[in-house]
Amino acid sequence: MRDGHDVTAAGERMAEGDRDIVATRVLDAPRELVWAAWTDPEQIARWWGPRGFTNTIEVMDVRPGGTWRFVMHGPDGRDYRNESVYVEVAKPERLVLDHVAPAFRMTATFAEEGGKTRVTVRMRFPTAALRDRVAREVGAVEGLAQNLEKLGEHLEGVRGGEAPRRGEAVITRLFDAPRPLVFEAWTRPEHLVRWFGPKGFSLPVCDVDFRPGGAYRFVMRGPDGVDYPFHGVYREISPPARLVFTAVLEVPGADDLLTTVTFDEEGGKTRITVRQGIPSSELHARGQHQGWSESLGRLAEMLRSA
Repeated sequence: MRDGHDVTAAGERMAEGDRDIVATRVLDAPRELVWAAWTDPEQIARWWGPRGFTNTIEVMDVRPGGTWRFVMHGPDGRDYRNESVYVEVAKPERLVLDHVAPAFRMTATFAEEGGKTRVTVRMRFPTAALRDRVAREVGAVEGLAQNLEKLGEHLEGVRGGEAPRRGEAVITRLFDAPRPLVFEAWTRPEHLVRWFGPKGFSLPVCDVDFRPGGAYRFVMRGPDGVDYPFHGVYREISPPARLVFTAVLEVPGADDLLTTVTFDEEGGKTRITVRQGIPSSELHARGQHQGWSESLGRLAEMLRSA
């Protein structure tokens, strides 16, 4: 764990050889859980791809000769269709797939390391020129590294018994700060304006009536100057362990999303788990995990400076 932000015990990325892109990361989860995250379509849809991307899994037939076909939805609104064929499935040690276009072979290995799992992913291209073009045009080296970071964040929730339920998004993070201090950061406007919202966003409106039945209203302002207002009601306040509130974007047809935040002590640190319903709007759902992840990252930065 680094700064309450990274679920890995160690991590590095590298490119080896003229035709390879390689990333490796030690994840604080047993190998069986890591394998499941790679082979369960509901799980892999939640973490696959660089930050800001979401996925629709169309087919995932995990067997030699089986097809994995899915659509990655980019933060720019573009869709990227992907298709691979499984070449080797050796549970729980190794997966080998051939990606169709661009052509490359992806090999993922899962090695036990004292109750943790070292994941190594190698993308081998037929030519050095293709490898360089993919690295340059789509940022494949950094994208693969982010992919494994997102896997680690997903596994942190699964490892803590917080596996997402259908129709629900879950994110969890460990903070190097005592529970009362972390809880207080959610309760007062002068704290919330410092961290709530994705990177580059501000919170020019932060009205809080912090009591059961009390209402709040926030306006997040993006780096492009666009405002995103939303409001809700506090359903449950149990200091310093639990918050339950609703969240409604102020746009036509927006969902009323129930949000539950728990604060658990772990050896003097605090684990936050956020559970929230998934918006019915595909556009809003795409940014949900990234928004919470970046908000909690900003919270960690604020707590470190406290």
